[in-house]
Amino acid sequence: MIRRNTRLRREYLYRKSLIGLERDQYLKKKAISDALNKGQPLSKDLRKDAASILDEMEYEGDVKEAMNPPTDASDRFPKVSDTSLAMDSEYALAGISDPQVLITTSLKPSSKLLTFAKELKLVIPNSVRINRGNHPLKELVEACRQHQATDLILVHETRGNPDGLIICHMPYGPTCYFSLFNVIQRHDIDNVAPMSLQTPHLIFDQFETKLGQRVTTILKHLFPPAKDDSTRVITFANHNDFISFRHHIWKKSGKDIQLIEVGPRFELQLYHIKLGTLEMKDAESEWVWRPYINTARKTNVL
Repeated sequence: MIRRNTRLRREYLYRKSLIGLERDQYLKKKAISDALNKGQPLSKDLRKDAASILDEMEYEGDVKEAMNPPTDASDRFPKVSDTSLAMDSEYALAGISDPQVLITTSLKPSSKLLTFAKELKLVIPNSVRINRGNHPLKELVEACRQHQATDLILVHETRGNPDGLIICHMPYGPTCYFSLFNVIQRHDIDNVAPMSLQTPHLIFDQFETKLGQRVTTILKHLFPPAKDDSTRVITFANHNDFISFRHHIWKKSGKDIQLIEVGPRFELQLYHIKLGTLEMKDAESEWVWRPYINTARKTNVL
């Protein structure tokens, strides 16, 4: 079974790499088309492959369109979908149905970790929490595949304090590893509001880089789309590569809007993204945090 899943993952990555080749070919065709329209010489990079590309364009009927372009230049060639070219094509089918998330813990969890897992179940709609027992990771991942779960969330602890959270997307990954800091559960928050069962609106602040967009995609697809009248808000705010998680409901009285914290409250720090699921030991790493590499200037990655 492990070999089969590894083979399926490699086939998936190969199909995704072909999308990049199709994009390069599309951009070359567009550059040749622009050169034909303007009567300009081809660049050195295009001269080598110009003959074969022109033959392909002539076969597809694009040369005539290039010589007689339509009024809208963007219609010369078929548009390439941003979704199909995105790095996050694992989530291409995410909008068809609501996500189904399975939440569990590490082996022999403490009462504090179990309480934190229960609160995560209330935070994420359509999620199910199960007791870990003695089940190995291989069985958990296979159970998620068989029951068509979209994501597996695994929380870890050290000496009774939650300090790790893993999000594994099904069926082929990616798997995202976070460190947990400053975990404050609901019963430790003063004047905490009752938990709402509405689907929350999501706020992502300062996720500007490609890696930040990648993390945004992984996190937002844990939640189904929210309705317009929902009064529940979840915020992921990035500051110096620490992601602050905050959970509120809002009430409107006249022209004023009041935010009431629901909890829990914690910080996340990303340290690894793996192109595979939890049980794939030889899966390729997409990104790894390396804090001890000497650099001239420390910059934020998210």
